[in-house]
Amino acid sequence: MLHEILLGRSTLHGHFSASLAPVVTIDPGDSVRFQSLDALWHWDFEGRWSDQLDPELDAGHPLTGPIAVRGAAAGDTLVVRTDRLVPRDWGITLSGEDTQVRWALDNRAGTATADRGEQVRMAPFLGVIGVAPPNPGVHSTIPPRRFGGNIDCRELTVGSTLYLPVGVEGALLSAGDAHAAQGDGEVSGTAIECPLELAELTIDLRRDLDLQMPIARAGDRWIAFGFDEDLDVAADLALETMLDLLQRGRGIDRPRALALASVAVDLHVTQIVNGTKGVHAILADAALG
Repeated sequence: MLHEILLGRSTLHGHFSASLAPVVTIDPGDSVRFQSLDALWHWDFEGRWSDQLDPELDAGHPLTGPIAVRGAAAGDTLVVRTDRLVPRDWGITLSGEDTQVRWALDNRAGTATADRGEQVRMAPFLGVIGVAPPNPGVHSTIPPRRFGGNIDCRELTVGSTLYLPVGVEGALLSAGDAHAAQGDGEVSGTAIECPLELAELTIDLRRDLDLQMPIARAGDRWIAFGFDEDLDVAADLALETMLDLLQRGRGIDRPRALALASVAVDLHVTQIVNGTKGVHAILADAALG
C-alpha cells in the first residue's frame, strides 16, 4: 500500500524523539510518498516555508514523519528502500558566513548548473533517514548515530536500501534533507541542498540481523557505516560492521574476514562536518569472488 504524507506543519519536525506521535502507521512492505523542504526549511529559494518554528524542537533539518511500522520492536532492523526522488528546480551550497552558490537543477538532463556556470551531475539522495533513539528527550538531527539520521552518504541514491537498527516500538522513521549532489566529506558543511517535489520510500522489517551500525545495499555494493566524534573510531566501527557482514555471508572467522577486507574493502570518509564524523566501508560484489 502507498501512503501519502502531505507537506504541513503537523507532518514536519526538526528533531528526533521517541515521544513524537506518528503521522501515519504502516504495515511492513508498504510505501510512503511525501514532499520535502531543504535543510534550511525552504520550499522556494526566498524565505522560509514557515515563520512558526520552535527554536528547540525545529532547530534541525525539517523531517517528514515520524512513520510508525506495525510490529517493529527494539532489536529489529528497519529496511528502507529509496524508490523515487524528484528535486525542485533549485538548490544552494553554503561556504562560511558570506558565500553561497545557487544551482539550477534540471531533472531531465540530470545536471546542476551553478550561478557562475559550473556544472555537476545530479545524484539525489536523502541526507537524513533515521529512526527514533530509545533514550528519552529531544535529540538533534545534526549528528548521525547508530539509529541513522544525518548520514549524508552520497551512495544512498534511488534504488539503494538502508538497514537501520530499531530502538523503539514502531521504529518511528523520519526522513528529509535532500541533496542533489555531494562529494564524500561534504567539506563545506553543505551539499547541493534542495527541496523535493516527490520522495517515495518502501519500508520493510527484518528480524534476522543484529546490527551495531547501519548498513546499506547500493547497486552492486555492500556498505557499512561508522559514526564517532573521532574519525579513527568511526573508521574502526565501519570496518567492524563490514567484518560482521563478511563473517555472516561467507561463514568465515574474524581473522580471515579482516585479511579479505584488507584487499577488497574501501574506506571512504562520508562526512567530517556534523560533529559526529562518518566513515563508510564499501565492498563491491566484483571485488571478492
